[in-house]
Amino acid sequence: MAKNYWLVKQEPEAYSWSDFVKDGKATWTGVRNFQARNNLRAMKKGDPVLFYHSVSEKQVVGLAKVDKEFYPDPTAKEGDWSVVDLVPVKALTKPVTLEVIKTDKILKDIPLVRQSRLSVTPLNGEQFDRLMKLAETKA
Repeated sequence: MAKNYWLVKQEPEAYSWSDFVKDGKATWTGVRNFQARNNLRAMKKGDPVLFYHSVSEKQVVGLAKVDKEFYPDPTAKEGDWSVVDLVPVKALTKPVTLEVIKTDKILKDIPLVRQSRLSVTPLNGEQFDRLMKLAETKA
C-alpha cells in the first residue's frame, strides 16, 4: 500500500512546533474547509506529516505522524467536521522556508504554494523526500 504524506499549517503564535512538542500530542481541531477536511479524512495512522509555521515565519519546521485516524471534531458546533491526532517525531535540522520552496523545481507547485489558504495538504513521495533533503533531516 502506498504511503501518504501531508503538510499541516499553523500560526506559531497560536500553536507552535514547540507547543506541540511540549504537549506530546495534538488533536488537529478547527479545520473548516471541505478540501482540508477531506485531506484529514484521507490520513492513515503512521503517515508522515510536515509541520509548517505560517504567517510570521513561513517555514516547515518539524516532522510529525498521524497517531489516530479521523473522527468527529469535538469543537464543531454544527456541520460534518473531522480531526486527527498527531504526534511530533522530530524538529527539522534546518527549517525550509517558503522562499526556498517557491524556487525549487520539485516543490514550486505543491498545494502550499498553489492553494496557500489550505491548512492541510497532501504531498507526493518525491516532494516529501525533497523537503526532508532540504531540511537536512532523515525521516
